[in-house]
Amino acid sequence: MRQLLQRAGARAAALALASAALLAGAAGCDGGPTDMSGKDGSPGAASADSIRVTPLDGAKAVGPGDRVSVTVPQGRLERVAVRQIEAADPVDLPGRISADGKTWTPEPGARPALAAKYGVDVLTRDDDGRRAARHTTFTTVVPAHRFIGYFTPENRATVGTGMIVSVNFNRPIKDRAAVQRAITLSAEPAVRVVGHWFGDRRLDFRPRAYWRPGTRVTVGMGLRDVQAAPGVYGIQHKTVTFTVGRSQVSTVDAASHTMRVRGDGGRLLATLPITAGAPSRTTYNGKMVVSEMYDVTRMNGSTVGFGGEYDIKDVPHALRLTTSGTFLHGNYWASSDTFGSRNTSHGCVGLRDVKGGSSSTPAGWFFDRTLIGDVVEVVHSDDRTVRPDNGLSGWNMNWSAWQQGSAT
Repeated sequence: MRQLLQRAGARAAALALASAALLAGAAGCDGGPTDMSGKDGSPGAASADSIRVTPLDGAKAVGPGDRVSVTVPQGRLERVAVRQIEAADPVDLPGRISADGKTWTPEPGARPALAAKYGVDVLTRDDDGRRAARHTTFTTVVPAHRFIGYFTPENRATVGTGMIVSVNFNRPIKDRAAVQRAITLSAEPAVRVVGHWFGDRRLDFRPRAYWRPGTRVTVGMGLRDVQAAPGVYGIQHKTVTFTVGRSQVSTVDAASHTMRVRGDGGRLLATLPITAGAPSRTTYNGKMVVSEMYDVTRMNGSTVGFGGEYDIKDVPHALRLTTSGTFLHGNYWASSDTFGSRNTSHGCVGLRDVKGGSSSTPAGWFFDRTLIGDVVEVVHSDDRTVRPDNGLSGWNMNWSAWQQGSAT
């Protein structure tokens, strides 16, 4: 009876040791095979030497296209874990064991992260219930070239209903479809959002019409390890959220020198006198989106092609409308009778203000109630419509043309 109990105890200890092998492998194992059977290699017996792991133990610079697999010629795979080690947040490589129990491979589309070390822990069982375990490691390649995307708007921002999500990349993107698929947008309440490429470094997203006030938008930047071009991989994996605030759409009429500000439901909030671009320096027509706001900023004509025609170091209440330099801003240097009567600027839209700025002026009032993402539309100017890629001006492109710029 004592011998029977000793044999049972030994068998239970062997099973416990086999189960522990997966957990202990990364902490002190030498990477070699561990034979759990207690037998010499008889035909059909479990053997750690027979567990074939690809890549080989200790492999370096494993590429994203290299094979990862585990196979056994006899018995069955009982458990396989391929996990990042030496990482703050270890992640398993998802995979599955084949129906016959002979092979483990990653899930379709799954691949190891780049610049990471992985531990592979395998547990097998033969027909007699004997187990064998093996632990190996491999390290993936560190790409020589990485790309990132700089995005607008900022995380947790509250924006206007005309906000366009814009991602600008630091390197040219050749596989636009792969990169676009890696950036996801979801909205509550739900609305369809489509991406549009402007060249090979910029990807903008918007719905068909302005966002509904109160919409919450989540942007998933799943660019880590995405291949954008040969040898160029992404490094970002983060989530950005923003909320759409109240509606505010303002219409600048360059001919009548006025700006009508409308709120939720199109309710008219104010009609303000303005001065737009002079006849020789007209203001763009079209829908433009506020992308930056400055209480005070310097405006130098030499930075936008006007040489030394002006250099104003303290322009108050400045709202950027285009990348090329169109602003809606406070103006304290023009006489008060300019506003509402004639156009005198170098292409910007000016509202009456005082030096240093004041909330009681038209410019101060408008600035205080404006959000990044609000729309300002200019009409009746003797100029062309602003290009969709000049600032966040994609609303000037119809929905059919916008969708044609998608890579997916």
